[in-house]
Amino acid sequence: MKYLFLLLFAFLALSTLAQEDSIPPRPALDTSQLKNNIGKKGLFDGKSDSISIKDYRLISYGRDTTALDTTLNILKEYKHNYLRRDDFELMPFSNIGRPYNSLGVDFERNNLYPIFGARAKHFNYFEIEDIRYYNVATPMTELFFKTILEQGQTLDATLAVNTSRRLNFSLSYKGFRSLGKYQFDQVESGNFRATVNYVTLNGRYRLRAHIANQQIKSEENGGISRKELQFESGDEDFKDRSRLDVFLTDAGNRLDGKRYYLDHQFRLFGSARDSISAPKTALSLGHQFNYESKFYQFVQEAPNDYFGNAFLESIDDKAVLKKMFNQVSATFSNHTLGRLTGYANLYNYNYYFNSILITPDQTIPNQLKGEEISLGGHYEKKIGNFALSGDITYTIVGELTDNLIRAQARYRLGEKHAVSAGLHLSSRLPDFNFLLYQSEYENYNWYNFENYEKEGVYSLQFNLESQVWGNLSAKYATLDNYTYFRSTASQEDIDAGLENAFVRPFQEGSSVDHLKIKYEKELKWRKWALNNTLMYQTVTQSSEVLNVPAFVTRNTLYYSDKIFKKAMFIQTGITFKYFTAYNMNAYNPLLSEFYVQNNEELGGYPMFDYFINAKVRTMRIYLKAEHINSAWTGFNFYAAPNYPYRDFVIRFGLVWNFFS
Repeated sequence: MKYLFLLLFAFLALSTLAQEDSIPPRPALDTSQLKNNIGKKGLFDGKSDSISIKDYRLISYGRDTTALDTTLNILKEYKHNYLRRDDFELMPFSNIGRPYNSLGVDFERNNLYPIFGARAKHFNYFEIEDIRYYNVATPMTELFFKTILEQGQTLDATLAVNTSRRLNFSLSYKGFRSLGKYQFDQVESGNFRATVNYVTLNGRYRLRAHIANQQIKSEENGGISRKELQFESGDEDFKDRSRLDVFLTDAGNRLDGKRYYLDHQFRLFGSARDSISAPKTALSLGHQFNYESKFYQFVQEAPNDYFGNAFLESIDDKAVLKKMFNQVSATFSNHTLGRLTGYANLYNYNYYFNSILITPDQTIPNQLKGEEISLGGHYEKKIGNFALSGDITYTIVGELTDNLIRAQARYRLGEKHAVSAGLHLSSRLPDFNFLLYQSEYENYNWYNFENYEKEGVYSLQFNLESQVWGNLSAKYATLDNYTYFRSTASQEDIDAGLENAFVRPFQEGSSVDHLKIKYEKELKWRKWALNNTLMYQTVTQSSEVLNVPAFVTRNTLYYSDKIFKKAMFIQTGITFKYFTAYNMNAYNPLLSEFYVQNNEELGGYPMFDYFINAKVRTMRIYLKAEHINSAWTGFNFYAAPNYPYRDFVIRFGLVWNFFS
């Protein structure tokens, strides 16, 4: 209840200062004119327009530019979480910052090459595609804050400055710590990002770059060990979750990563007229560079039967990946023919452990090292309401990959409707930790680089976007040589809590087919709205290697209005989420991976959240009562076997933008 009083106090204090959402005009350059008017006479004559919120822009990895959005809507409510994105297809663990189980799967790959592994540790890891660059008119600050469960907070702060009319910098840091309600469940992380975005006076040379330094650490308790007696019974003696017994009391893991990224282009001839229209004819040369080092470490003071027998008296497993990527490209643009890019890639990788492991049965090397050379091209063209894009990359030297092919067509039907279709084909080896892994635990050592086949993904997608009928997407994917983790434990070992001692990678010999249909629609009546998201999935397979819920739904009924003489905008309502019971994947803390299990069905329970959000000028305030039904719908709410979802909790947060 303390958060409720805090929120009410903030509402009353800030309402006296509330005004319409705007940025005060100032005699400065309107940066929306920058790209159109670089080098033109009169640009610096001081006769620029006043600044508006549209002059603060975010630029994505794919060069899509959007204006800073300080509005409050239901989509912002869905994104006000630890990940800062909609988690509809994810199921969080009890503590914030812990792994997320997958309720929906998507096999399309943005990366040509295998990834590091430890995928459960990467939900809060900023990849290249997650970095945003800025073009701001004046210095801008954004603060994201949200309370956690116990002893800690979440804060994500960004400062973006425009030191000149063509040079923008940003500094961002996301810090997090949460003790959690269960024993040995503490999580902490730090994500530092620094970006630069630059364009010369004549617009011929453009550069963007970033540095990222990230660390994610967590204690691992292996889940609760006596769940039927202590958790599912609802015994009052165990409502204090710190009293529940857990499997591990001395284990932890961490993921560290450092990245240096550069992307720049030089236009040989031709001039861009504006940010939308392509030049009549232009030729540009480009270069992209990325160097990243990353390590994953699992430590434990003493071995535990939970993972089987060990070689040493203490556990310190460490996997390291260092990779460097260079791409040179040439882009030809023509107003009639479209935009065509050809490129060549050089990828160097070094994935290694400290020593070679020799056992009576086999010798496991400590390193996978090599380089890949690939050629590719990208094409895009827009004709009226029809847009076409596609790219293809083919490896000519190397063993990790074969190809990556993507194509998309989109047609807009008037102002309210659009249809699109997409194709994806890719072939590459599984993630590095499937191919090679070493551990002080005997059963966690394998080498599959020479005997695993490349995974093939073939998918088709159809989308309908309509302001009248809603958004509908359907995706059908076929997987060849699908690779996964599974435990070979007997039922006796499972009953004894030793399932994780026998987790290993496997590759499915038969094809796996997956169909996902997703529908989104909001219904409005006066100041009331009902936002609906529904997802249906089905899998065709000869063995149960891919388990997903058949049906997932999220429905939010909410009310919106302006109060305090229209100085404050509020939204309040209740969200219902449900997914059908299925063989939910289990979590392995040594690998930081989920593995397939077919012994226990979980799910089939409702989750209700109540929220009240408000907007005052450029500040959005969030108050949410999460899982309000936890005490009266049964204690069977799990995020993975032995890992419960969180109990009822009230959390407070805000997002605030400042302008100088």
